Amino acid sequence: MIDWLGQPDSAAPLPSTVLLEPPVTGSAARPAITVTPLQALLPSIGLVAPSATGLPIDLWHGSDPNDIAALIRTVSVQGNPAMQSLLFTLLLSESRPLKPQGDVILLARLDRLISLGASDPAQALVEQAGPSATTARFRRWFFTTLLSGDEDRACAALVAAPFLAPDYRTSIFCAARRSDWPTAALMFESAHALELLPKAQLDLLDRFLNPDIFDLAPPLPLPDNPDPLTFRLYEAIGERLPTAPLPRAFSAADLRDVAGWKAQLEAAERLTRAGALNPNQLLGLYTDRTPAASGGIWDRVAALQRFEAALNSANSAEVANALPTVWQAMQQAGLEVGFADLFSTQLARFNLSGEAAKLSWRIRLLAPTYEIASHSPPDDSLENSFLAALAQGTPGQPGSDLSAPADPAGEPSQKPQAESAQPAIAARSGHTPLMLSIMKGFDDDAKVPVKIRRLLDNGQLGEAILRTMDLFARGAQGNLGDLSNSLAALRAVGLEDTARRATLQLMLLERG
Repeated sequence: MIDWLGQPDSAAPLPSTVLLEPPVTGSAARPAITVTPLQALLPSIGLVAPSATGLPIDLWHGSDPNDIAALIRTVSVQGNPAMQSLLFTLLLSESRPLKPQGDVILLARLDRLISLGASDPAQALVEQAGPSATTARFRRWFFTTLLSGDEDRACAALVAAPFLAPDYRTSIFCAARRSDWPTAALMFESAHALELLPKAQLDLLDRFLNPDIFDLAPPLPLPDNPDPLTFRLYEAIGERLPTAPLPRAFSAADLRDVAGWKAQLEAAERLTRAGALNPNQLLGLYTDRTPAASGGIWDRVAALQRFEAALNSANSAEVANALPTVWQAMQQAGLEVGFADLFSTQLARFNLSGEAAKLSWRIRLLAPTYEIASHSPPDDSLENSFLAALAQGTPGQPGSDLSAPADPAGEPSQKPQAESAQPAIAARSGHTPLMLSIMKGFDDDAKVPVKIRRLLDNGQLGEAILRTMDLFARGAQGNLGDLSNSLAALRAVGLEDTARRATLQLMLLERG
């Protein structure tokens, strides 16, 4: 018998006022009912949390997946590290797919990462999404593992699910990598007998599977457009292909220890230019050893090592002497922003004068701490004053006439007249047309383009940012109206830092 069962309730009675709470409705009429179909939220895919990027998890909400994929694959960021950084943020930020099993945007993100040379982030992203879920995902995963030297994991997954193989030679390669030589040989002979592969691929696989037979054979002809598997097969038979003529993605393979120091340096420079490699990794390679030759990349290595020695000496005269040479070397390689990221803080500690002080200040404007540098310009020239104001987000000079000329009725002239008047305004004020366009873009009253404003009003933030980046690319090529519009749009979505850095780089970097 349970002791407490049947005992009187000792709890206090409920108060009689319990029903005197406010009524839940003021009428007996049936309320309006909104019917919404239930849909499970898809898991987000990305390597960087929204709290770190500042982008929402429904970044692509409301947009056509094919439009987003096309923009991701084609938007130009070449020559502007700030835009490169913004693109990487979009590609790596956690975001939710638009519809179940819709890989259109994910595959575009992977393809763009690979094309930029960021094979490691691409590999991590597809592994998070599930690389064996579809053949399209697996193909990209397999290619990234070939470039990183991690193909054994992909081959293990392929053995468990053979239908994922992109082609027949992938199955042969993975069987050999798994030390299943009988299966690899059987598949190769079948492919040869049934002519399942082109002769060039069969010859390459034959040397890969039977190296002893071809010990004294002449090298194979170089392929015209190798894929990562062809690249690795040539490497496996001892005929490694140079990566310089190949797409940027292949440069990642030269960062492995199997490549020589010069190949590693060239690959690191190439990837750093694209924003796919941390400048600290390039610095580590630059300072790894003493160059044993001169000319080309060896002169850049020597110049940077001399500059770093000057910094370590804490001697301002030595720094001033080494700075112009190393800066010219970095300009030749297109590595100015990476150099600024590495050394701007140390440069700020030296009391330089003359041309060295001017150069040091401009280098510091290219670094993330550009706003701190903006408060100590080396002189009050128009250009430097403009750069300082731009770094602070206020490039409009006091008293400058940026308004369009008025017509006889007192109304502002139409846009074509205003644009045609810019050279005249520039001639009077000393500002170049580029400066005027930047000032218009940073004006607090600048209007966001109608198309981008419509996207923002519809909550299509990701598409709005991509189309703004496309506008900036056209503006950087000389369409100054697009430049002004893109800056206004960047600031409207909260990308003030990107707008400032992108325009500082546009003014300070010499790009042909």
